[in-house]
Formats: sequence, structure tokens, C-alpha cells
Amino acid sequence: MKTNRLYKPLAVIIIIFIVFMIISCAKDDTSVEYESISFVLDWTPNTNHTGIYVAIANGYYEEAGLDVKILNPPEAGAPAFVASGKAQFGVDFQESHGIGLSLPEPLPLTAVAAIISHNNSGIISLKERGINDFNELEGKVYGSWGVPAELAILEQTMADAGGDFSKLKVVEAPAAEPIQMIASGLVDAVWVYENVDVIEADILGVEYNFLRFADTSPVLDYYTPIIIANDDFLKDHPESAKKFMQATAAGYNFAIENAGEAAEILLEAVPELKAELIYKSQELLALTYAAEGGQWGAFDESRWNAFYDWMYGKGIIPSPLESKGFTNDFLEQVDLNNYKGVD
Repeated sequence: MKTNRLYKPLAVIIIIFIVFMIISCAKDDTSVEYESISFVLDWTPNTNHTGIYVAIANGYYEEAGLDVKILNPPEAGAPAFVASGKAQFGVDFQESHGIGLSLPEPLPLTAVAAIISHNNSGIISLKERGINDFNELEGKVYGSWGVPAELAILEQTMADAGGDFSKLKVVEAPAAEPIQMIASGLVDAVWVYENVDVIEADILGVEYNFLRFADTSPVLDYYTPIIIANDDFLKDHPESAKKFMQATAAGYNFAIENAGEAAEILLEAVPELKAELIYKSQELLALTYAAEGGQWGAFDESRWNAFYDWMYGKGIIPSPLESKGFTNDFLEQVDLNNYKGVD
């Protein structure tokens, strides 16, 4: 009987231990099944893309239950890749997006966010060339990238400044970086983006003139670059799309508030980038990612339509695209300080 009394407490202890181990194992099983999302870039990584890298590094996508992979652009370009369903999201530009929407079989794509609130592209030239306004491009040599709508944009800005586009000599852009092109005298002027090439000119000590298209011709204050999404994905997985866009917005909001730290995150992810350029570019974009007092990513319908009306009037697209090709439905204001993913 003494033996039985000894075994009963021991049996209870063993049972309690087994139960405890089962509970502990259950608690330790924290594996989560994340939804895979692919995001394809338009070009090599740069500060246009910082919000995506921040959202990955800061765990915003993970908190939303997403596993986001950044892809380099294929030869056919990001729009074709996203339209084919090989990626759910990617980077494009409003001008090329409009052409894709105007094909006989329109690309099944929708713009879901504006990465930068205003068009910061324009023409750069050496200061010694004396191109202080677009009308002074007359008699000069312009290096063309052969981008759709490019020459129509130049013609518009020259005309608005009182110049004659027919007096501009257009040549194929040489195979060199924009600042190298103008510094070497290969061309007098070339199309650039302020947050990349103009900052590089500053770093190199090049004396230049930079003319923004939107400053002379307000209709050219279109959205470039933009985030595009596959239409089928938006239709079939609206909650996933919303989670992705809210986490992405958190990434860009972080970059707005913390330019230096955002630059460090991008450089850590892509260490081959030029650090000085990235820090200076990030400081500039912190002021221009979002519209004045507005929300990152949101499109202004009137500005969107004005540019496509212009494209139609110039014969660049065959039919009007009134209020087509974009949505603000997947964006909401994000409280960065309290961001814990999307329920």
C-alpha cells in the first residue's frame, strides 16, 4: 500500500509535466503563413523606391501578413510584367501608363499610388550654354531618349515660353549618363530627374541650369513615377491589396519623417548605391513625396485628367481617358507611430 501511495503522486507529476510540455510546444509554434507579393521596379533601385525598402526593413509588410519580394525590371519592362500577373505591383509613369491603357487590348493595370506628388523632371544643361528658359533651346542640340510623349512635352514647353520647337536639333541620346553627356559637350541639353541627376550635378560641382517642365507648363505636372497593380489581383484580393498599400504608405511616411534613417535603410539593402547622392536625394524627396499638407500616394483627379486630355489633344493616345486608370481606394491615412499592420 505504501508503494501505491508513492506511485500515485509520481503519476500525477508525470501527467502534469506532459500537459505542460504540450502547452509549451503549442505556444512555441509561432509559424505564420505569409502571403507572397512581388513588386517589380522600373529601373535600378533609387530613392523613388525607398518606401518599399523601409516597409520591408521595419516589418510593416510582415505585420500585415505579407512576404514582399522586390524584383528587378525585366527587358520587357515593369508594366508588361505586372499585366501578365508575374508580379502584383510595380513602378510605371503616367505617360507610359496612358499608352498602355490605349492599346487595342489595354493592359489590365491600375495606378494605385503616386510615388512623388509632383513632376520633378525637366531639362538640364551647362550654365555656359545660356539655356535659362525653354525658348532658349532654339538652335541647341537635345539628346532624346526616344520615350513616348517626350518630344511633344518639349514642343509644349518651348511654345509656352515663346520658342520654336522646329529650331531645336534632336539627336539620339549618347550611351552615357546625363551629366556626362552635357559635361562632355555631346549634347547641349537632356531630360533628367531632379532627385537623381540634378543632385549628382551638384555633387560633381557642375554649373548647370535646370528647367522643370511643370514650372512652365502646368498641364505637365503629371504623376511620375506611380505604383501600378494587376487588375485581376485588385479584383480577387482587395484586402491583400489594401494591406500592401497601407504598409507601403507607412514606409513612405517613415521616409518623409526620417530622411536620414530611410537613406541608411536603402543603402543597407543596396550598398552599391552612391551614399552622398542617396542622402541628399532622400532629403529632397522627404519634402515632395506627399502633396502640400496632403496624403502620400493620393491622386488629384483633375490633374490626372488634364494630362491625359493633353495627350489626347496631341494625338499621343487615340481616345480620351477621362478618370480612367487610377484609384485612391486602396489608400488610407496611416498613423505611423501606431502602425501594427492592417486588421
